[in-house]
Amino acid sequence: MRYLHTMVRVTDLDQSLDFYCNRLGMVQVRRMDVEKGRFSLVFLCAADDVAAAKADIAAGRRPAPTLELTYNWDPETYTGGRNFGHLAYEVDDIYATCEALMAAGITINRPPRDGVMAFIRSPDNISIELLQKGEAKAPSEPWASMPNTGVW
Repeated sequence: MRYLHTMVRVTDLDQSLDFYCNRLGMVQVRRMDVEKGRFSLVFLCAADDVAAAKADIAAGRRPAPTLELTYNWDPETYTGGRNFGHLAYEVDDIYATCEALMAAGITINRPPRDGVMAFIRSPDNISIELLQKGEAKAPSEPWASMPNTGVW
């Protein structure tokens, strides 16, 4: 397993970038503006991690370790800790990982139907995203038809 990022939702992207980059000294290494979903994802890393993050991107991997700022274009008031999103880890085999977690009594809140992504929750209700390393696995059962459970 490889640590990837921590995601936080922000209400003012410019203000957040000013804080994290200009004041805290973090560096933007990747940005995705998704018009269809009406959101932007900005990945930042500490200055000491820039070379590693850029090497990951050049090699076609997800940059790590990063802070993911998620900015939803439509205004939303975040309550109940919703502004903190999730921790993310990359795993060698999403299906085997989820199977082992289920065998250990962990609920798979968002099954890896797409062969790429799953979500679980920690005992303290922290959302944890699991991402398939490399290419997506082919959809397979029981994951392909497994419903979501709760929230993530």
